[in-house]
Amino acid sequence: MDQQKLEQMRSTLSKLEDIKNSQESIIDKINHVITDLFENPNKDLEKAMNAAHQKASDNVDEVKQAMDDFEMNMNKLENQD
Repeated sequence: MDQQKLEQMRSTLSKLEDIKNSQESIIDKINHVITDLFENPNKDLEKAMNAAHQKASDNVDEVKQAMDDFEMNMNKLENQD
């Protein structure tokens, strides 16, 4: 495999990692809001934060799976040389 394509693939993998980290940061921030709601309950905000938490968690799972699949493909191509 040519080195330029491999570097592009590594760059894509790095961007995927960045996306995953961003989603995990969002989950952390949502958890802080949920914790704050223990002191100042708001059912509508709690419902919204729980839904947002679930969506962000699903996004992390999707990105992790995409990363794993992409990395396996990258390794296969790399080992063909």
